[in-house]
Amino acid sequence: MSQPTPSFYDLAWRWHFYAGLFVAPFMILLALTGIIYLFKPQLDPLLYDHLINVSPGHHRLSADDQLQRVQATYPQGHISQYLPPINPERSAQFVLSNAGRQLNVFINPYSGEVLGEQDAKLNLQAVARALHGELMIGTLGDRLVELAAGWGVVLVVSGLYLWWPRGQSAAGILWPRLSRRGRVLWRDLHAVTGFWGAALLLFMLISGMTWTGFWGKQYADLWNQFPAAMWNNVPQSDVEARTLNSAARQTVPWAMENTPMPVSGEHAEHMAHGAHTSGPAAPGITLQQVVDTASTRKVEPGYSITLLTTAQGVFTIAVFADDPRNDATLHVDQYTGEVLADVRWQHYSNVARATEMGVMLHEGKLFGSLNQIAILLICLMILLSSISGLVIWWKRRPKGGLGVPPLRHDLPTWKTGVVIILALAVAFPLVGASLIGVWLLDRLLLLVRSKPQHERAS
Repeated sequence: MSQPTPSFYDLAWRWHFYAGLFVAPFMILLALTGIIYLFKPQLDPLLYDHLINVSPGHHRLSADDQLQRVQATYPQGHISQYLPPINPERSAQFVLSNAGRQLNVFINPYSGEVLGEQDAKLNLQAVARALHGELMIGTLGDRLVELAAGWGVVLVVSGLYLWWPRGQSAAGILWPRLSRRGRVLWRDLHAVTGFWGAALLLFMLISGMTWTGFWGKQYADLWNQFPAAMWNNVPQSDVEARTLNSAARQTVPWAMENTPMPVSGEHAEHMAHGAHTSGPAAPGITLQQVVDTASTRKVEPGYSITLLTTAQGVFTIAVFADDPRNDATLHVDQYTGEVLADVRWQHYSNVARATEMGVMLHEGKLFGSLNQIAILLICLMILLSSISGLVIWWKRRPKGGLGVPPLRHDLPTWKTGVVIILALAVAFPLVGASLIGVWLLDRLLLLVRSKPQHERAS
């Protein structure tokens, strides 16, 4: 008599359980913080009307006059960025460090009145962004978010295997049986939402991982390349443009993160003659001249200008545009005003273009309110799927235990499952390492539990 074909359903369920228990809290947090950041364009003017909105005047003060007003108000402050008004009804903004705090300071560009300040790291949007990217705990949080995203891929793949119809009716598979109650209804909500949202969740996970510190950096180093000739005549430092970005603030586009920061020409000349290179910046051009350069080069409004910190530094004009085709990153020599680099959409590789488009879709910015509504629905689906999964687990868990799905210890090796794990290990090394670790621990537990009672007692 031939042996029956083994079923790997329980094994897939076990992996889905492990993935879900780890991932669900992260998915809930990421969905909630994502919704907050998604509606930044609507929330900021509502919450900070007195700081952001101004009445248009006939004459706008120069950027240098605005800078002097802010410096007079914060004489001990160190100003790091200037954000010109995005339109005639908006204030200008300076980012500065003062008494150990990083502040966003808003100024009326017509009257020169300093309108007030906002904690740059503890306002609603900055907190939402920092939680979303690194749980507000730095590198460890970044790695945990990356792990959760990678395990989210395991969750989707195993969930689709469990969902796959095995002779059942379409009810509970393609639509929930709303007439049912209790665990069955929660199971239907979880399975149906997970199925219809699977591709969308995978898109959100992968597009979000491009910003992570480990996988995202490797991805950028591999695919985000520019022609070497672009930098042939540009004196370069060993600092990358990614240093201009932080958990709470995005300055340069993703495509520019692994590009070198140039060195201002006069300083490079000093270096060639062995002159002393340390000391503060003493620029030969004004902030208004940098603004004029942005206007002459037709940089889209909404850009920022990163100011100087050292004698070799450059002014950086950057706009991370809602439509990536309007992205711009310009580095300007602080002594001569020469534009050392001017990188736009047409310079990006095809992978960088696809990634930037994916990021803007992820953030709900590419197609205006339509994109926002679509991402909101995805976030709500993620919340429903995560919460329903936790409810199912809570309802079926045994008292005093986690309720790990049981598994036969005599199953043969699941070749398809092994291939999937190996593929994930290659594609996402950090996730692959954790997958192998959990798999080894799970096999050990199964071996211990499969031993006869007298063997364990001895």
